[in-house]
Amino acid sequence: MLFLCYPKCTTCQKAKAWLDASGAAYDLRDIKSENPSAEELRNWWKASGLPLKKFFNTSGLQYKALGLKDKLPTMTEEEQIALLATDGMLVKRPILVSDGLVLTGFRQAEWEEKLK
Repeated sequence: MLFLCYPKCTTCQKAKAWLDASGAAYDLRDIKSENPSAEELRNWWKASGLPLKKFFNTSGLQYKALGLKDKLPTMTEEEQIALLATDGMLVKRPILVSDGLVLTGFRQAEWEEKLK
């Protein structure tokens, strides 16, 4: 599995602690220093079955500073993916990627159910 997180994020820290406690094997990637590419984001979005908006960190400073709440509805999916690929801090975190499974954000009950 690939676990993308921002080490200073408390939600990411909780997710990492949960993964460690459950004995899960994963590769850790800092989403800020090693930004997901547009191709990765496109693949993860399609595999997740989620709306693309769920990949945006809507509570983040960058999201607010760029006024994305108002801009996203007028952008194409490709424009949104390209924007996400410019800055890892725009991306919802943590992200857990496994065979055909993509989870955004950490909700322990959901992760427990999906990773059984």
